[in-house]
Amino acid sequence: MPSETLWEIATAEVEKRGSNGSEGNGVETGEKSVFFIGSKNGGKTTIILRCLDRDEPPKPTLALEYTYGRRAKGHNIPKDIAHFWELGGGTSLLDLISIPITSDTLRTFSIVLVLDLSKPNDLWPTMENLLQATKLHVDKVMMKLGKKNAKAVSEMRQKIWSNMQKDHPDRELIDPFPIPLVIIGSKYDIFQDFDSEKRKVICKTLRFVAHYYGASLMFTSKSEALLLKIRGVINQLAFGIDKSKSTCVDQNKPLFVTAGLDSLSQIGSPPVPDNDIGKFHAHSPMELWKKVYEKLFPPKSVNTLKDVKDPARDPQYAESEVDEMRIQKDQELEQYKRSSSKSWKQIELGS
Repeated sequence: MPSETLWEIATAEVEKRGSNGSEGNGVETGEKSVFFIGSKNGGKTTIILRCLDRDEPPKPTLALEYTYGRRAKGHNIPKDIAHFWELGGGTSLLDLISIPITSDTLRTFSIVLVLDLSKPNDLWPTMENLLQATKLHVDKVMMKLGKKNAKAVSEMRQKIWSNMQKDHPDRELIDPFPIPLVIIGSKYDIFQDFDSEKRKVICKTLRFVAHYYGASLMFTSKSEALLLKIRGVINQLAFGIDKSKSTCVDQNKPLFVTAGLDSLSQIGSPPVPDNDIGKFHAHSPMELWKKVYEKLFPPKSVNTLKDVKDPARDPQYAESEVDEMRIQKDQELEQYKRSSSKSWKQIELGS
């Protein structure tokens, strides 16, 4: 009997978790899921490996990958389990977002958005596309879950708002992400050499976006000290360890802002002269920040799909019988294309 693949094991684990508590009263179990999305080659795999204490070189993530970690709670107490999912390809594989986020996993799910600070022109479109696609799917799953377990959905919404004090002046001005969200700016070692004004715009913009979505924000690099801080934040998501209350909003240092501890008054207005703000014709604060940001860092109009490597042609997934059949089918397809083209030419000549 053939051995199970990693994908089959992961699927069985998700189904097992669903059968063990999907119809419960909303109380969290000892299992949590963390979904890493973000910039292509932005360092998502490196962060996951560091969090799991795995000393191995990161490999490119081709599509959607899964791994897990365990943490002991005490003697004779079952270990907590954290499920780590990672979406590869930047914004080119948005359809795969629906695979790990289900009504069975949603209550213990968190999102980590990793943005490459060294590529500021790609930053906003990457962030916007990934967050919009994720939120759209989460909203659908919450609606489905709410029909079966309204109490669980209500508790999820209350938990998201609990990060912000009831008397916070911005409570009516923000729209928290429906599940816990952490935004990580990677490659700070490159970013810190940027022009001061550019760093200011990027820092203020990311602070606004994080605060608007009720998310935590932090920068990291290859620095061991920064990686340890990131590891602490991820461990909080994965294992429920107490989160840090520290804050650093100095644009000359790596940002570190815990959800609910920033404010619009501290962030300030978009970095543009007051008499020019009206020229952007924005319909919302988010749209205004987007237009101001993209004026300095215009997005590159590239096809996000063209850089995605085809897993079917990757040597590490070679299967001789399958590959031979693939070659045969490719040849048949090319022959069909040529014969079809020839037929159309004959029809045109005949007409």
